[in-house]
Amino acid sequence: MSKIRALALFSGGLDSLLAMKLIIDQGVDVIGLHFDTGFGGRNAEQKKEYLEKITQKIGAKLEIVNIREQFIQDILFDPKYGYGKHFNPCIDCHANMIRVAKALLPKFDAHFVISGEVVGQRPMSQRFDALKKVEDLSEADGLILRPLSAKLLPPTLPEQKGWVDREKLYGISGRSREVQMELAKKYGIEDYESPSGGCLLTDENFSTKIRDHIKYDSFDLEDIDVLKWGRHFRLPGGAKLVVSRNKEENEKLGAIEVTKYEKFTLPLPGPLSLISKTASNEDKELAAKIALTYSKAKPENEYDVQIGQTTIKTSPFETKKEAQSFFVQ
Repeated sequence: MSKIRALALFSGGLDSLLAMKLIIDQGVDVIGLHFDTGFGGRNAEQKKEYLEKITQKIGAKLEIVNIREQFIQDILFDPKYGYGKHFNPCIDCHANMIRVAKALLPKFDAHFVISGEVVGQRPMSQRFDALKKVEDLSEADGLILRPLSAKLLPPTLPEQKGWVDREKLYGISGRSREVQMELAKKYGIEDYESPSGGCLLTDENFSTKIRDHIKYDSFDLEDIDVLKWGRHFRLPGGAKLVVSRNKEENEKLGAIEVTKYEKFTLPLPGPLSLISKTASNEDKELAAKIALTYSKAKPENEYDVQIGQTTIKTSPFETKKEAQSFFVQ
């Protein structure tokens, strides 16, 4: 038989790192699958660099799997088990990742799937009943092993077949991370992500922007990146206005290939802005005024702002408070 290999759901956090390391120490090859839903954070380049470094440290391989389109179409707006506190469909999301990982087993000549989930650690997605829902929804067929809590759960196929030794697995439960911290120290794992850091769908402000967006528009791939940056305004005619906050956001918004928006800059130092291509002239005039308000423009002066084929002569508001009345987040 070929060497036993496992595919791990790898968020980048400590639990998934330890789950992989426990299985690697049993002589199993482990490939960490990092699923890119688009909502993992705002700094993808830094994230990738970190993932490569930390998987190498523990002796795993890394594969980044882009599931953005599938996640939007199948999970984000119609989760069977609903949302957490904000726009996070955690149970359906975990099940989806396991289902995709299981489908990838033949491609990587792998035998089972690992998850870093810990019984009782998260109130929505890691209760006993939630783990059972994930198991059923993912159609895992006994192939999903949770090394950190395995002794609290029924034996899985990898344990029954002797691919891993159940006695070398753990029975961690609850929100305390004392055992994980001890294991991290044992393995010399120091630069891991915080347990809360990651999914933007658990962020209240980001969730507010999604809800506002779908009230007025369809949700497409490009919208993920637009929602990550800038101040978002909803104008009276229904148009969306995005105004960057700083030089970095100017660069990020400028790099996005948009089909729904027009990009416009100001005739003096200030933010790059996006406005819906369907915006009315009235909304464009207001957008120009708001964008100027966040620049070095002076209220007593008029400026020519070019939005598409339209040139708008206007002045900024006297104060940002007037612009903020149209604020989404």
